[in-house]
Amino acid sequence: MRTSTISIRRARPADADHLAELFDETWREAYRGIIPGVSLERMIGQRSSQWWLGATQRNRPLVVVDTGEAVVGYAVYGPARGRLLQAPGEIDELYIRPDHQGLGLGRRLFRAIRNDLADHGLVQAGVWALEENDRARSFYTGLGGVEAARSVDRMAGAVLPKVGFRFG
Repeated sequence: MRTSTISIRRARPADADHLAELFDETWREAYRGIIPGVSLERMIGQRSSQWWLGATQRNRPLVVVDTGEAVVGYAVYGPARGRLLQAPGEIDELYIRPDHQGLGLGRRLFRAIRNDLADHGLVQAGVWALEENDRARSFYTGLGGVEAARSVDRMAGAVLPKVGFRFG
């Protein structure tokens, strides 16, 4: 694959079906065995094309990685949603299709987000990763993230520890 044809752009309503498929694929790959099966299926089911259509029209930035042939990644970010990470900016979600991981696309997407946040005065940023998601934790550590907080998510009676990383 040639990465020179890759663009990172704001998501458009026409991307909704692609985003629903991408969410399904990335979340199954990332969280199978970590998030209880019923909860994972419920979360995937809630992120239909209609949900993504609405997400493209919200104020919180939603960007996609577009190869010209397909949308292979996405991220949602903006001002921090809480104070625990002690950073004014936050990356809510960042996912790359499994067959496109390892090509540097996640790093490019991360840098683009950080640049956009900084352009809006949000120089420090944070992101959460489930503690058992070793790939995500390694990714954020490799980008220079410093462990800044710990918390838990609760799903279907399961307690899922998470780690917060801060950048900048």
